[in-house]
Amino acid sequence: MNHPTPLSPAEATAAAQRVLDAVETAVVGKRESLEMVLTGILAGGHVLLEDLPGLGKTLAARSFAQALGLPFTRAQFTPDLLPADLTGAEVFDQRTGEFVFRPGPVFTGLLLADEINRTPPKTQSALLEAMQEHQVSVEGTTRKLPQPFHVLATANPVEHEGTYPLPEAQLDRFLLRLSFGYPTAAQEWDVVSRRIDRRREDQTVAEVLDADGLLGVQAAVEDVHVEDSVGHYAVELVAATRSHQHALVGASPRGTLALITCARALALIRGRTYIVPEDVKMLAHPALDHRVTVKPELWLQNATGAGVVDSVLDQVPVPVAEDDPSGGAGAGARAPSGATA
Repeated sequence: MNHPTPLSPAEATAAAQRVLDAVETAVVGKRESLEMVLTGILAGGHVLLEDLPGLGKTLAARSFAQALGLPFTRAQFTPDLLPADLTGAEVFDQRTGEFVFRPGPVFTGLLLADEINRTPPKTQSALLEAMQEHQVSVEGTTRKLPQPFHVLATANPVEHEGTYPLPEAQLDRFLLRLSFGYPTAAQEWDVVSRRIDRRREDQTVAEVLDADGLLGVQAAVEDVHVEDSVGHYAVELVAATRSHQHALVGASPRGTLALITCARALALIRGRTYIVPEDVKMLAHPALDHRVTVKPELWLQNATGAGVVDSVLDQVPVPVAEDDPSGGAGAGARAPSGATA
């Protein structure tokens, strides 16, 4: 595969903002959540949307695929779904007398794994290989997936009957775990009024990028500067989850990598060529909550991974970020509200 040509920081930021603007024409009033989803995609990873039904998870996934110009497939995960239903299988062709590989829905640009916790572990593990290795193994043959390849998975956090909870090892493969939450009354009426004006159920989103354009923006993320003090702050946050009194297992070094990689992507989306502590703090919950396992005896006290992350955010000292630690490349760029400077 050819190495993508990275866009300039200004070009990459403009492209990311156009993608968000396009997706927001379909998904109303969720700009910050959509920004987090795009952060996970630009960081090169996969995102788990854990929320109640009807809050726009499927619509968001389809809208991102359209705006990013990626092939889109949806796999509805059910208890009887087999690995071959996801990865594809060798099928005997009677005309040629040979077995022919029929690719499954995982051979795409953006895969919506709908209700991922409804399928058994054997099928979940097939998706795990695709997510981590960007390949699938069928009948002893390994086949590479197209690039870029991203998974947006959904899960219902309330309904547990007939589900197979994701093991910690698979949760760890998701760069971020997010939830959209209920809209405000004004936002909900906006959804209804747009549906009335449209006079149809289906929505389409304008294509802003293509696969090569997305790879170019992702390459630009690699040029975002990480000041040592901010990097050490992320490391200390993650390390603090391991020694917290409520944690049975804290976040692994993969959590630290997720935190830094996503912070670089978020900084680029927001028009900076360097990360600040505010980026790390904003991403701490999406990147770390699902990587922290609370001691079983504390479940009755409603102790959660989110509570552990809240605690370490209060405990670990925040470094003072420079105005532009990257050496001037980001001068004049827009900083997030509340950023430390």
